[in-house]
Amino acid sequence: MFESAEIGHQIDKETYDAAVPELRQALLEAQMELRQQARFPVFILISGVEGAGKGETVKLLNEWMDPRMIRVENFDQQSDEELARPPYWRYWRRMPPKGQIGIFFGNWYSQMLQGRVHKHIDDAQLDQAIDSAERFERMLCDEGALIFKFWFHLSKQQMKARFKALEDDPRHSWRLSPLDWQQSKTYDRFVRYGERILRRSSRDYAPWYVVEGVDERYRSLSVGRILLEGLQAALKTKNRPQPHPHAAPVAASIDNRGLVDSLDMTQSLDKDSYQQQLVAEQARLATLMRDKRFRRHALVAVFEGNDAAGKGGAIRRMAEALDPRQYRIVPIAAPTEEERAQPYLWRFWRHIPGRGQFTVFDRSWYGRVLVERVEGFCSQADWLRAYNEINDFEEQLTDAGVVLVKFWLAIDQQTQLERFQEREQNPLKRFKITEEDWRNREKWPLYVDAVNDMVDRTSTEIAPWTLVEANDKRFARVKVLRTINDALEAAFARKPK
Repeated sequence: MFESAEIGHQIDKETYDAAVPELRQALLEAQMELRQQARFPVFILISGVEGAGKGETVKLLNEWMDPRMIRVENFDQQSDEELARPPYWRYWRRMPPKGQIGIFFGNWYSQMLQGRVHKHIDDAQLDQAIDSAERFERMLCDEGALIFKFWFHLSKQQMKARFKALEDDPRHSWRLSPLDWQQSKTYDRFVRYGERILRRSSRDYAPWYVVEGVDERYRSLSVGRILLEGLQAALKTKNRPQPHPHAAPVAASIDNRGLVDSLDMTQSLDKDSYQQQLVAEQARLATLMRDKRFRRHALVAVFEGNDAAGKGGAIRRMAEALDPRQYRIVPIAAPTEEERAQPYLWRFWRHIPGRGQFTVFDRSWYGRVLVERVEGFCSQADWLRAYNEINDFEEQLTDAGVVLVKFWLAIDQQTQLERFQEREQNPLKRFKITEEDWRNREKWPLYVDAVNDMVDRTSTEIAPWTLVEANDKRFARVKVLRTINDALEAAFARKPK
């Protein structure tokens, strides 16, 4: 795979000087068009052998192009903040928005490669990490991103010669680090596992480019031309290819009866039983949140449900048990301009709590397969692929020790009508009812189908849905609290990974 990058390509100065002005102008023009269209972000991943010119090339790209629209991110050692969250959180929070370029040193491939080279993980774990990276990149590209992956290469002899030249030059000797010399000792393992990564993760939507690094002029022109051709091709393509998805329910039934339709909506609690059970479950939650074992976990509670199903009331009864410093409530509304400039899940990833923290999502990432599906705010292909993207997202959370509980609060149409009418007559609750709420009632059957599909496709062993019979608010509030407490106790009982 690396043979052609060890030939020793060279470009003379005259040829290089003649080619650079035209290439630079074309790159600037493409960058300006990228900014004006603002249809997609560009990711440039920098990997490869130490001493192969990675830093010099990125420095040159900043000189050739407008650096104000380029974000250079270096993912070296993980901070305490990053270690307290799922591994991909550090990449999500530093993504370039649409119309800009992000250059990632020490990207998601670097960590897995170093882990395998130094025997912190085995081949099976490496392959799992590659598969996870592939799914991540597939999602980014489905959201419109353009990804370039560069592997800068030198042979072992070329690398040693480069290090020797740098060491003997007082102007550049500072650039050599202990890591550089360490890689010279692990070169064979580094290249072998690097080839495994490239072979398994080079795809049509995010291919790898191997660049020979021994001659800086050859290296610079190669990278510049690859970027230019890729940018120009993407800018000319106005629309993404349209897939032809299948949209039948995952669990089709002749009588159109799903899980939500099968709930016993008559369940209720009398006032005395409610007060007794509420206080007990609130005390239990307060105790669990102070348990030292919670420091190994984070807690995420997702609240979805019919309009007027009582999400706010359930959240308030939960919050009553806790110190306000122990939790954060994130209300999800229509995306902002900043959020629309990023992949769909970005707005949720940035709110993921660290260990020992609790975040409540009032509405969530399930909006894509609910309101966006029903209202036509996204394409059928987008909401169909969202099921797998959400399952993958939630698996990453639970793998990192997040206790994830998901609630669908269900009420019937008559109960909703009564609550709407009550809100209209109550000055303290009138703000809760809008024309959109009344309009959504007309689409009740469509929302029932969407909810049943959502539960069937995303209620997994690692992140199951809890369907809450919410015609009786007291019953619903106690069930929510008890479910959270049971989930925390189950997590505490499991052995740490």
